[in-house]
Amino acid sequence: MHRLKPTAAAVLTAALTAAVTISAGPPAQAATGCRVAYQVTNEWQGGFIASVDVTNLGDAVDGWHLTWSFGAGQSVTQLWNGTARQSGAQVTVDNVAYNARLATGASAGVGFVATGATTPVPSDFALNGTACTGSTPAPDPLAQVHTAGRVTATGRYTWPGVYFEGRFRGTGVGVVLNDAVNDYDVQVDGTTVATLVTPGRTTHWVRNLSNAEHRVRLVKRTESTYAAGEFGGFVAADGGAVLTKPAARSRQIEFIGDSLTAGYGNLSTTRDCSANGGVTRNTNTDLSFGALAARALNADYQVNAFSGLGMVRNYNGHSAGTSYRTYYDRALLNVDGDVWQKPASWQPRVVVVGLGTNDFSTALNPGEQWPTQDSLVAAYKTAYQGFLDKLRTRYGAGTTIVASVPEASGAFADAVRQVVQDRTGQGDARVRYWNYADPAIDRLGCDWHFSARDHRLIATKLGDYLAGLSLGW
Repeated sequence: MHRLKPTAAAVLTAALTAAVTISAGPPAQAATGCRVAYQVTNEWQGGFIASVDVTNLGDAVDGWHLTWSFGAGQSVTQLWNGTARQSGAQVTVDNVAYNARLATGASAGVGFVATGATTPVPSDFALNGTACTGSTPAPDPLAQVHTAGRVTATGRYTWPGVYFEGRFRGTGVGVVLNDAVNDYDVQVDGTTVATLVTPGRTTHWVRNLSNAEHRVRLVKRTESTYAAGEFGGFVAADGGAVLTKPAARSRQIEFIGDSLTAGYGNLSTTRDCSANGGVTRNTNTDLSFGALAARALNADYQVNAFSGLGMVRNYNGHSAGTSYRTYYDRALLNVDGDVWQKPASWQPRVVVVGLGTNDFSTALNPGEQWPTQDSLVAAYKTAYQGFLDKLRTRYGAGTTIVASVPEASGAFADAVRQVVQDRTGQGDARVRYWNYADPAIDRLGCDWHFSARDHRLIATKLGDYLAGLSLGW
Protein backbone atom coordinates (compact mmCIF):
# COMPACT_ATOMS: atom_id res chain seq x y z
CA MET A 1 0.00 0.00 0.00
CA HIS A 2 1.28 3.47 -0.83
CA ARG A 3 2.10 5.37 2.35
CA LEU A 4 2.04 9.16 2.27
CA LYS A 5 1.91 11.43 5.25
CA PRO A 6 -0.47 14.22 4.28
CA THR A 7 0.03 17.80 5.23
CA ALA A 8 -2.36 19.38 7.67
CA ALA A 9 -3.89 21.37 4.80
CA ALA A 10 -4.45 18.21 2.74
CA VAL A 11 -6.18 16.48 5.60
CA LEU A 12 -8.35 19.51 6.17
CA THR A 13 -9.27 19.70 2.48
CA ALA A 14 -10.12 15.97 2.33
CA ALA A 15 -12.23 16.26 5.43
CA LEU A 16 -14.36 19.03 3.86
CA THR A 17 -16.75 19.77 6.70
CA ALA A 18 -14.78 17.57 9.05
CA ALA A 19 -15.66 17.61 12.73
CA VAL A 20 -16.02 15.12 15.53
CA THR A 21 -19.33 16.17 17.02
CA ILE A 22 -20.74 15.03 20.30
CA SER A 23 -24.31 14.26 19.31
CA ALA A 24 -27.25 12.41 20.81
CA GLY A 25 -28.12 11.32 17.28
CA PRO A 26 -31.46 11.31 15.49
CA PRO A 27 -34.22 8.81 16.22
CA ALA A 28 -33.73 5.88 13.88
CA GLN A 29 -35.83 2.98 12.65
CA ALA A 30 -34.50 -0.56 12.66
CA ALA A 31 -32.91 -1.71 9.43
CA THR A 32 -33.60 -5.25 8.30
CA GLY A 33 -30.32 -5.74 6.45
CA CYS A 34 -27.26 -3.87 5.26
CA ARG A 35 -23.89 -4.20 3.56
CA VAL A 36 -20.71 -2.24 4.36
CA ALA A 37 -17.61 -1.53 2.29
CA TYR A 38 -14.67 -0.31 4.45
CA GLN A 39 -11.44 0.94 2.87
CA VAL A 40 -8.30 2.60 4.20
CA THR A 41 -7.47 5.25 1.59
CA ASN A 42 -4.33 6.70 3.15
CA GLU A 43 -2.08 6.01 6.11
CA TRP A 44 1.01 7.27 7.88
CA GLN A 45 2.83 6.60 11.09
CA GLY A 46 0.25 6.97 13.85
CA GLY A 47 -2.83 7.64 11.71
CA PHE A 48 -4.92 6.92 8.64
CA ILE A 49 -7.89 8.00 6.52
CA ALA A 50 -10.71 5.53 5.75
CA SER A 51 -14.05 5.48 3.96
CA VAL A 52 -17.17 3.54 4.92
CA ASP A 53 -20.01 2.98 2.45
CA VAL A 54 -23.20 1.46 3.90
CA THR A 55 -26.01 0.09 1.71
CA ASN A 56 -29.50 -0.40 3.13
CA LEU A 57 -30.88 -3.80 2.08
CA GLY A 58 -34.09 -3.51 4.07
CA ASP A 59 -37.07 -1.18 4.10
CA ALA A 60 -36.43 2.53 3.63
CA VAL A 61 -35.28 4.35 6.76
CA ASP A 62 -35.62 8.02 7.67
CA GLY A 63 -32.73 8.68 9.99
CA TRP A 64 -29.90 6.25 10.65
CA HIS A 65 -26.86 5.54 12.72
CA LEU A 66 -23.94 3.32 11.84
CA THR A 67 -21.88 1.68 14.56
CA TRP A 68 -18.61 -0.26 14.68
CA SER A 69 -15.85 -1.04 17.16
CA PHE A 70 -12.10 -0.53 16.83
CA GLY A 71 -9.85 -3.32 18.04
CA ALA A 72 -6.55 -1.56 18.82
CA GLY A 73 -7.33 1.74 20.51
CA GLN A 74 -7.94 3.76 17.35
CA SER A 75 -9.74 7.07 17.75
CA VAL A 76 -11.69 9.14 15.20
CA THR A 77 -10.50 12.75 15.11
CA GLN A 78 -12.37 14.07 12.06
CA LEU A 79 -15.37 12.83 10.03
CA TRP A 80 -17.42 14.05 7.06
CA ASN A 81 -20.94 13.27 5.75
CA GLY A 82 -22.08 12.52 9.28
CA THR A 83 -21.51 13.30 12.93
CA ALA A 84 -19.44 10.99 15.08
CA ARG A 85 -19.30 10.09 18.73
CA GLN A 86 -17.00 7.58 20.29
CA SER A 87 -17.15 5.79 23.62
CA GLY A 88 -14.15 3.61 24.23
CA ALA A 89 -13.76 1.35 21.22
CA GLN A 90 -17.28 1.89 19.86
CA VAL A 91 -17.90 4.54 17.20
CA THR A 92 -21.38 5.78 16.30
CA VAL A 93 -21.95 7.83 13.15
CA ASP A 94 -25.29 9.61 12.80
CA ASN A 95 -26.68 10.91 9.52
CA VAL A 96 -26.77 14.56 8.59
CA ALA A 97 -29.80 16.25 7.04
CA TYR A 98 -28.95 15.63 3.40
CA ASN A 99 -28.41 11.86 3.72
CA ALA A 100 -30.95 11.01 6.41
CA ARG A 101 -33.18 8.96 4.13
CA LEU A 102 -31.90 5.64 2.86
CA ALA A 103 -34.25 3.94 0.42
CA THR A 104 -34.05 0.21 -0.15
CA GLY A 105 -30.80 -0.40 -2.04
CA ALA A 106 -29.50 3.14 -1.43
CA SER A 107 -26.05 3.86 0.00
CA ALA A 108 -24.44 6.54 2.12
CA GLY A 109 -20.73 7.15 2.41
CA VAL A 110 -18.74 8.66 5.25
CA GLY A 111 -15.03 9.29 5.60
CA PHE A 112 -12.88 9.88 8.64
CA VAL A 113 -9.41 10.56 9.95
CA ALA A 114 -8.26 8.45 12.88
CA THR A 115 -5.23 7.98 15.06
CA GLY A 116 -3.71 4.55 15.54
CA ALA A 117 -3.02 1.52 13.37
CA THR A 118 -5.08 0.48 10.34
CA THR A 119 -5.55 -3.04 11.68
CA PRO A 120 -7.54 -4.88 12.78
CA VAL A 121 -10.33 -3.88 10.39
CA PRO A 122 -13.70 -3.45 12.20
CA SER A 123 -16.06 -6.39 11.58
CA ASP A 124 -19.10 -5.54 13.67
CA PHE A 125 -20.77 -2.84 11.57
CA ALA A 126 -24.48 -2.34 12.32
CA LEU A 127 -27.10 -0.04 10.81
CA ASN A 128 -29.78 1.05 13.27
CA GLY A 129 -28.84 -1.89 15.46
CA THR A 130 -29.00 -4.52 12.70
CA ALA A 131 -25.74 -6.30 11.92
CA CYS A 132 -24.48 -5.61 8.39
CA THR A 133 -23.98 -9.15 7.12
CA GLY A 134 -24.64 -8.37 3.46
CA SER A 135 -28.03 -10.07 3.48
CA THR A 136 -31.49 -9.56 4.93
CA PRO A 137 -32.82 -11.84 7.66
CA ALA A 138 -35.87 -13.91 6.79
CA PRO A 139 -38.98 -11.90 7.71
CA ASP A 140 -41.12 -13.07 10.61
CA PRO A 141 -44.33 -14.34 8.95
CA LEU A 142 -46.29 -13.88 12.18
CA ALA A 143 -45.12 -10.38 13.14
CA GLN A 144 -48.20 -8.66 11.68
CA VAL A 145 -50.65 -11.53 12.22
CA HIS A 146 -52.93 -12.51 15.06
CA THR A 147 -52.48 -16.27 15.38
CA ALA A 148 -54.74 -18.77 17.12
CA GLY A 149 -53.89 -22.41 17.61
CA ARG A 150 -50.65 -24.26 18.08
CA VAL A 151 -48.33 -22.62 15.58
CA THR A 152 -44.53 -22.69 15.77
CA ALA A 153 -42.42 -19.54 15.60
CA THR A 154 -41.71 -20.29 11.93
CA GLY A 155 -45.41 -20.56 11.03
CA ARG A 156 -45.82 -24.37 10.95
CA TYR A 157 -48.75 -26.33 12.38
CA THR A 158 -50.68 -29.61 12.24
CA TRP A 159 -53.70 -29.31 14.55
CA PRO A 160 -57.05 -28.48 12.87
CA GLY A 161 -58.83 -25.15 13.14
CA VAL A 162 -55.67 -23.02 13.21
CA TYR A 163 -56.36 -19.51 11.93
CA PHE A 164 -54.47 -16.33 11.08
CA GLU A 165 -55.94 -12.81 11.07
CA GLY A 166 -54.48 -9.63 9.63
CA ARG A 167 -55.23 -6.09 8.55
CA PHE A 168 -54.21 -4.40 5.33
CA ARG A 169 -54.84 -1.26 3.34
CA GLY A 170 -55.29 -1.37 -0.41
CA THR A 171 -57.00 -3.20 -3.24
CA GLY A 172 -55.62 -6.69 -2.71
CA VAL A 173 -53.92 -9.13 -0.40
CA GLY A 174 -51.75 -12.20 -0.92
CA VAL A 175 -51.78 -15.27 1.31
CA VAL A 176 -48.42 -17.06 1.41
CA LEU A 177 -48.73 -20.82 1.99
CA ASN A 178 -46.75 -24.01 1.68
CA ASP A 179 -49.13 -26.97 2.08
CA ALA A 180 -49.97 -29.69 -0.42
CA VAL A 181 -52.24 -31.64 1.96
CA ASN A 182 -54.80 -29.38 3.63
CA ASP A 183 -57.71 -27.17 2.60
CA TYR A 184 -58.20 -23.56 3.66
CA ASP A 185 -60.76 -20.79 3.58
CA VAL A 186 -59.73 -17.20 2.90
CA GLN A 187 -62.08 -14.60 4.36
CA VAL A 188 -62.01 -10.85 3.77
CA ASP A 189 -64.13 -8.56 5.93
CA GLY A 190 -66.05 -11.56 7.26
CA THR A 191 -66.90 -13.12 3.89
CA THR A 192 -65.31 -16.27 2.50
CA VAL A 193 -63.79 -15.26 -0.83
CA ALA A 194 -61.83 -18.42 -1.68
CA THR A 195 -61.42 -22.07 -0.70
CA LEU A 196 -57.93 -23.38 -1.34
CA VAL A 197 -57.75 -27.13 -1.92
CA THR A 198 -54.24 -28.50 -1.25
CA PRO A 199 -52.69 -25.24 -2.50
CA GLY A 200 -49.03 -26.31 -2.35
CA ARG A 201 -46.34 -23.61 -2.31
CA THR A 202 -48.12 -20.49 -3.48
CA THR A 203 -49.18 -16.93 -2.87
CA HIS A 204 -52.93 -16.77 -3.38
CA TRP A 205 -54.13 -13.29 -4.33
CA VAL A 206 -57.46 -11.65 -3.58
CA ARG A 207 -57.77 -8.58 -5.83
CA ASN A 208 -60.16 -5.85 -6.98
CA LEU A 209 -61.13 -4.79 -3.49
CA SER A 210 -62.04 -1.22 -2.60
CA ASN A 211 -58.99 0.89 -1.81
CA ALA A 212 -59.59 0.94 1.93
CA GLU A 213 -58.66 -0.84 5.12
CA HIS A 214 -59.68 -4.52 5.24
CA ARG A 215 -59.42 -7.55 7.49
CA VAL A 216 -58.23 -10.90 6.22
CA ARG A 217 -58.55 -14.31 7.87
CA LEU A 218 -57.03 -17.62 6.82
CA VAL A 219 -58.41 -20.76 8.50
CA LYS A 220 -57.28 -24.37 8.13
CA ARG A 221 -60.33 -26.53 7.44
CA THR A 222 -58.86 -30.01 7.60
CA GLU A 223 -56.86 -32.35 9.80
CA SER A 224 -53.25 -33.19 8.91
CA THR A 225 -51.91 -35.50 11.54
CA TYR A 226 -48.64 -36.27 9.75
CA ALA A 227 -48.20 -33.32 7.38
CA ALA A 228 -47.35 -29.86 8.66
CA GLY A 229 -48.68 -26.81 6.88
CA GLU A 230 -46.66 -23.60 6.73
CA PHE A 231 -48.00 -20.03 6.68
CA GLY A 232 -45.71 -17.38 5.22
CA GLY A 233 -47.70 -14.27 6.10
CA PHE A 234 -49.99 -11.79 4.36
CA VAL A 235 -48.64 -9.41 1.68
CA ALA A 236 -50.34 -6.31 0.29
CA ALA A 237 -50.92 -5.58 -3.38
CA ASP A 238 -48.91 -2.79 -5.03
CA GLY A 239 -49.67 0.55 -3.44
CA GLY A 240 -51.06 -1.02 -0.26
CA ALA A 241 -49.61 -2.04 3.07
CA VAL A 242 -50.03 -4.75 5.68
CA LEU A 243 -51.00 -3.02 8.93
CA THR A 244 -50.39 -3.89 12.56
CA LYS A 245 -52.06 -7.12 13.61
CA PRO A 246 -55.56 -7.19 15.08
CA ALA A 247 -55.77 -7.37 18.85
CA ALA A 248 -56.31 -10.77 20.43
CA ARG A 249 -59.75 -11.34 21.91
CA SER A 250 -60.04 -11.18 25.67
CA ARG A 251 -62.04 -14.44 25.77
CA GLN A 252 -60.36 -17.77 25.02
CA ILE A 253 -61.72 -21.34 24.78
CA GLU A 254 -59.83 -24.57 24.15
CA PHE A 255 -61.57 -27.61 22.64
CA ILE A 256 -60.04 -31.04 23.20
CA GLY A 257 -61.47 -34.06 21.47
CA ASP A 258 -61.67 -36.47 18.59
CA SER A 259 -63.38 -36.47 15.19
CA LEU A 260 -66.63 -35.10 16.62
CA THR A 261 -64.76 -32.03 17.85
CA ALA A 262 -62.71 -31.71 14.63
CA GLY A 263 -65.82 -31.46 12.44
CA TYR A 264 -65.03 -34.71 10.62
CA GLY A 265 -67.15 -34.95 7.45
CA ASN A 266 -69.52 -32.22 8.60
CA LEU A 267 -70.16 -30.78 5.11
CA SER A 268 -71.51 -34.03 3.71
CA THR A 269 -75.23 -34.71 3.44
CA THR A 270 -74.68 -38.47 3.17
CA ARG A 271 -72.99 -40.83 5.60
CA ASP A 272 -71.14 -42.55 2.77
CA CYS A 273 -68.65 -39.98 1.47
CA SER A 274 -66.84 -42.23 -0.96
CA ALA A 275 -68.51 -40.63 -3.97
CA ASN A 276 -68.59 -36.97 -2.94
CA GLY A 277 -64.97 -36.13 -2.22
CA GLY A 278 -64.20 -38.23 0.81
CA VAL A 279 -63.79 -37.14 4.41
CA THR A 280 -61.11 -34.50 3.76
CA ARG A 281 -63.07 -32.53 1.16
CA ASN A 282 -66.15 -32.72 3.39
CA THR A 283 -64.50 -31.50 6.60
CA ASN A 284 -64.43 -27.89 7.79
CA THR A 285 -63.27 -27.36 11.36
CA ASP A 286 -64.21 -23.71 11.05
CA LEU A 287 -67.84 -24.89 11.04
CA SER A 288 -67.44 -27.26 14.00
CA PHE A 289 -69.51 -26.62 17.11
CA GLY A 290 -66.47 -25.32 18.99
CA ALA A 291 -65.50 -22.76 16.37
CA LEU A 292 -69.12 -21.65 15.95
CA ALA A 293 -69.71 -21.27 19.69
CA ALA A 294 -66.44 -19.40 20.19
CA ARG A 295 -67.18 -16.91 17.42
CA ALA A 296 -70.66 -16.33 18.80
CA LEU A 297 -69.00 -15.46 22.13
CA ASN A 298 -66.30 -13.35 20.43
CA ALA A 299 -63.64 -15.68 21.79
CA ASP A 300 -60.35 -16.90 20.37
CA TYR A 301 -60.12 -20.67 20.31
CA GLN A 302 -57.96 -23.71 19.79
CA VAL A 303 -59.39 -26.93 18.35
CA ASN A 304 -56.95 -29.57 19.55
CA ALA A 305 -58.74 -32.58 18.12
CA PHE A 306 -57.40 -35.85 16.73
CA SER A 307 -59.78 -38.22 14.93
CA GLY A 308 -59.87 -41.84 16.05
CA LEU A 309 -58.12 -41.39 19.39
CA GLY A 310 -59.47 -41.85 22.89
CA MET A 311 -58.46 -41.22 26.46
CA VAL A 312 -56.87 -44.68 26.77
CA ARG A 313 -58.19 -46.71 23.80
CA ASN A 314 -58.37 -45.72 20.16
CA TYR A 315 -61.14 -46.63 17.74
CA ASN A 316 -61.51 -50.42 17.57
CA GLY A 317 -58.29 -50.81 19.53
CA HIS A 318 -55.95 -49.52 16.80
CA SER A 319 -52.45 -48.22 17.57
CA ALA A 320 -52.29 -49.96 20.93
CA GLY A 321 -50.07 -48.21 23.44
CA THR A 322 -50.97 -44.75 22.21
CA SER A 323 -53.93 -42.48 22.90
CA TYR A 324 -54.90 -38.84 22.62
CA ARG A 325 -52.72 -38.18 25.66
CA THR A 326 -49.67 -39.28 23.63
CA TYR A 327 -50.06 -36.23 21.41
CA TYR A 328 -51.71 -33.52 23.47
CA ASP A 329 -48.47 -31.81 24.52
CA ARG A 330 -47.17 -31.48 20.95
CA ALA A 331 -47.19 -28.47 18.69
CA LEU A 332 -46.46 -30.62 15.63
CA LEU A 333 -48.22 -33.97 15.81
CA ASN A 334 -45.79 -35.59 13.38
CA VAL A 335 -42.69 -34.90 15.51
CA ASP A 336 -42.08 -37.50 18.22
CA GLY A 337 -41.30 -35.86 21.53
CA ASP A 338 -42.26 -32.38 20.34
CA VAL A 339 -43.46 -30.10 23.12
CA TRP A 340 -45.66 -27.08 22.54
CA GLN A 341 -44.33 -23.98 24.26
CA LYS A 342 -47.50 -22.42 25.61
CA PRO A 343 -47.31 -18.63 25.27
CA ALA A 344 -48.21 -16.60 28.31
CA SER A 345 -51.00 -15.03 26.24
CA TRP A 346 -52.87 -18.35 25.96
CA GLN A 347 -54.92 -18.65 29.16
CA PRO A 348 -58.40 -20.03 28.33
CA ARG A 349 -61.14 -19.53 30.89
CA VAL A 350 -62.97 -22.55 29.45
CA VAL A 351 -61.62 -25.92 28.27
CA VAL A 352 -64.15 -28.32 26.73
CA VAL A 353 -63.00 -31.96 26.78
CA GLY A 354 -64.70 -34.52 24.53
CA LEU A 355 -62.79 -37.80 24.78
CA GLY A 356 -64.42 -41.21 25.14
CA THR A 357 -66.37 -42.00 22.00
CA ASN A 358 -63.44 -43.98 20.59
CA ASP A 359 -62.75 -45.69 23.92
CA PHE A 360 -66.25 -47.20 24.10
CA SER A 361 -67.87 -47.19 20.64
CA THR A 362 -66.54 -50.64 19.62
CA ALA A 363 -66.35 -53.94 21.48
CA LEU A 364 -63.05 -55.02 22.97
CA ASN A 365 -61.00 -57.26 20.69
CA PRO A 366 -59.15 -60.41 21.80
CA GLY A 367 -55.67 -59.53 22.96
CA GLU A 368 -56.39 -55.94 24.03
CA GLN A 369 -54.92 -54.92 27.37
CA TRP A 370 -58.31 -54.65 29.07
CA PRO A 371 -59.82 -58.09 29.61
CA THR A 372 -63.26 -56.72 30.48
CA GLN A 373 -65.39 -53.65 29.95
CA ASP A 374 -65.14 -52.90 33.67
CA SER A 375 -61.34 -52.83 33.51
CA LEU A 376 -61.51 -50.46 30.53
CA VAL A 377 -63.86 -48.16 32.42
CA ALA A 378 -61.53 -48.16 35.44
CA ALA A 379 -58.50 -47.32 33.28
CA TYR A 380 -60.47 -44.61 31.49
CA LYS A 381 -61.52 -42.92 34.73
CA THR A 382 -58.00 -43.04 36.16
CA ALA A 383 -56.52 -41.55 32.97
CA TYR A 384 -59.23 -38.87 32.85
CA GLN A 385 -58.38 -37.76 36.38
CA GLY A 386 -54.71 -37.55 35.43
CA PHE A 387 -55.55 -35.54 32.33
CA LEU A 388 -57.61 -33.13 34.42
CA ASP A 389 -54.60 -32.75 36.73
CA LYS A 390 -52.51 -31.78 33.69
CA LEU A 391 -55.05 -29.19 32.57
CA ARG A 392 -55.42 -27.78 36.05
CA THR A 393 -51.64 -27.43 36.38
CA ARG A 394 -51.37 -25.78 32.97
CA TYR A 395 -54.26 -23.33 33.28
CA GLY A 396 -54.81 -22.86 37.01
CA ALA A 397 -57.75 -23.03 39.35
CA GLY A 398 -59.70 -20.26 37.62
CA THR A 399 -60.30 -22.18 34.38
CA THR A 400 -63.60 -24.04 34.03
CA ILE A 401 -63.16 -27.51 32.52
CA VAL A 402 -66.25 -28.92 30.84
CA ALA A 403 -66.29 -32.73 30.54
CA SER A 404 -68.66 -33.30 27.62
CA VAL A 405 -70.62 -36.37 26.48
CA PRO A 406 -72.71 -36.75 23.29
CA GLU A 407 -74.61 -39.82 24.50
CA ALA A 408 -77.65 -39.89 26.76
CA SER A 409 -76.52 -42.96 28.70
CA GLY A 410 -74.11 -45.90 28.66
CA ALA A 411 -70.61 -46.70 29.88
CA PHE A 412 -69.12 -43.52 28.39
CA ALA A 413 -71.65 -41.16 29.96
CA ASP A 414 -71.59 -42.97 33.31
CA ALA A 415 -67.79 -42.92 33.50
CA VAL A 416 -67.51 -39.19 32.75
CA ARG A 417 -70.26 -38.39 35.23
CA GLN A 418 -68.38 -40.35 37.89
CA VAL A 419 -65.10 -38.58 37.09
CA VAL A 420 -66.73 -35.20 37.57
CA GLN A 421 -68.46 -36.27 40.77
CA ASP A 422 -65.18 -37.52 42.19
CA ARG A 423 -63.46 -34.31 41.16
CA THR A 424 -66.02 -32.02 42.73
CA GLY A 425 -65.96 -34.22 45.82
CA GLN A 426 -62.26 -33.40 46.08
CA GLY A 427 -63.06 -29.68 46.05
CA ASP A 428 -62.53 -28.83 42.37
CA ALA A 429 -65.82 -27.05 41.71
CA ARG A 430 -64.76 -25.79 38.28
CA VAL A 431 -64.96 -29.20 36.60
CA ARG A 432 -68.44 -29.54 35.08
CA TYR A 433 -70.40 -32.32 33.39
CA TRP A 434 -72.19 -31.45 30.14
CA ASN A 435 -74.28 -34.05 28.33
CA TYR A 436 -75.38 -32.62 25.00
CA ALA A 437 -77.25 -35.65 23.62
CA ASP A 438 -80.29 -34.51 21.66
CA PRO A 439 -82.75 -36.52 19.54
CA ALA A 440 -82.58 -33.74 16.93
CA ILE A 441 -78.96 -34.62 16.13
CA ASP A 442 -79.10 -36.48 12.80
CA ARG A 443 -75.43 -37.62 12.36
CA LEU A 444 -75.69 -37.28 8.59
CA GLY A 445 -72.02 -36.36 8.21
CA CYS A 446 -69.46 -38.82 6.87
CA ASP A 447 -69.46 -42.17 8.70
CA TRP A 448 -72.28 -41.18 11.07
CA HIS A 449 -70.56 -38.04 12.31
CA PHE A 450 -72.26 -34.76 13.10
CA SER A 451 -73.63 -32.87 10.12
CA ALA A 452 -73.20 -29.11 9.68
CA ARG A 453 -76.73 -28.76 11.05
CA ASP A 454 -75.78 -30.83 14.09
CA HIS A 455 -72.75 -28.63 14.77
CA ARG A 456 -74.92 -25.51 14.66
CA LEU A 457 -77.38 -27.09 17.07
CA ILE A 458 -74.63 -28.18 19.49
CA ALA A 459 -72.94 -24.76 19.28
CA THR A 460 -76.17 -23.13 20.41
CA LYS A 461 -76.53 -25.65 23.23
CA LEU A 462 -72.95 -24.98 24.32
CA GLY A 463 -73.47 -21.23 24.30
CA ASP A 464 -76.56 -21.63 26.47
CA TYR A 465 -74.68 -23.94 28.83
CA LEU A 466 -71.72 -21.58 29.23
CA ALA A 467 -74.09 -18.67 29.83
CA GLY A 468 -75.23 -20.44 32.99
CA LEU A 469 -71.70 -20.70 34.42
CA SER A 470 -69.81 -18.08 36.38
CA LEU A 471 -66.89 -17.72 34.01
CA GLY A 472 -65.69 -14.31 35.10
CA TRP A 473 -65.15 -13.02 31.59
